Amino acid sequence: MATSMPSLSSVRAEQIGSLLRPQALLEARQAKQSGELSDAALAELENEAILAALKGQQGTGQQVFVDGEFRRTGFMTGFPDSVEGFVLDAYTPIAWKGGTGNEGPSPNTQLVIGHRLKSKKRIAKNEADFLKQHAPGPFKITLPSPVVFAAIFWRRGVSQGAYPTPGDFLTDAASILASEAHALASEGTPYIQLDAPAYTHWADESLTAKYQQAGFDMDPFLSEAIAAENTILAAAAPATTGVHLCRGNSMGRWLAEGGYDKIAERLFNELRCDRLLLEYDSPRAGDFAPLRFVPKDKIVVLGLITTKDGKLETADEIVRRIDEAARYLPVEQLALSPQCGFASSGRGNPLTEEQQWRKLELVSAVAETVWKH
Repeated sequence: MATSMPSLSSVRAEQIGSLLRPQALLEARQAKQSGELSDAALAELENEAILAALKGQQGTGQQVFVDGEFRRTGFMTGFPDSVEGFVLDAYTPIAWKGGTGNEGPSPNTQLVIGHRLKSKKRIAKNEADFLKQHAPGPFKITLPSPVVFAAIFWRRGVSQGAYPTPGDFLTDAASILASEAHALASEGTPYIQLDAPAYTHWADESLTAKYQQAGFDMDPFLSEAIAAENTILAAAAPATTGVHLCRGNSMGRWLAEGGYDKIAERLFNELRCDRLLLEYDSPRAGDFAPLRFVPKDKIVVLGLITTKDGKLETADEIVRRIDEAARYLPVEQLALSPQCGFASSGRGNPLTEEQQWRKLELVSAVAETVWKH
């Protein structure tokens, strides 16, 4: 029986998901991987770090709480850790833009889809159970979109024996993620967010060309992707649902460039979520004109405050940009967040924890000013 939940439609200040891991937690995870630390000892350190992070979020005035994804090595690693079907293959570098060139590979870059998927354990139950007990307010659980796995880990010649096309993979992946979303909502998780950075790849001609060369038929793949996403979103009822779009976020770097114009009308209307969390912290995201396609039943969370560096934006410039967005969508349908997490790949972006908290404080302060909560 699904639990009744309060609406989160009035939330105007939120965050995306990941927070900077404390150095002690990063070292503990390395010790665990090398066999020097037990699962139980690592879990206890994760618990302590999450409790401290919840206190930090409360101090910045956050309206929705997260565990910082401290139990994951990256934003999407919970899925391949919880299913059978991914296999090791030759490392394939991801063409990140920006950064210093010394960041090293992101988690799971040696994985490919090699067999039919089979669930072997829950994906996020332990995360939700801990937040249910300790979060000082409504909390959010993030799940990775199946589209990002199809885009990155489906490999022609390796994956086709299990899934002839990327769309075939999406069906199985969405089914597993939908089961998890349904269980989370039934157990009382009030907010479930799908992290879907791959959609912006359709807006970047250099990336779509690479996909086509790799055997992707991009137009039907987009339709299949939206259908897969909606399977999960429907299963998440009665939780509030969000879909987060960005252009990649790993140690200050990005993957895609280009505004939402090419994908806005379809995505904003066809994705059956309550909230669209949209990256808008740089000219790479284009202007606000595509917001005119957002239907009246969705909230757009503007990701105006960057997590890619520590420079703190001013309240005046953020308010001005919200005013610009309100030319295309009523301010009552807008909210505010950073553009992405602070440590999507586990290893954090180039800023300090103090800078992270100041940015979250700014989100809360501007939201208080604009929406007069």
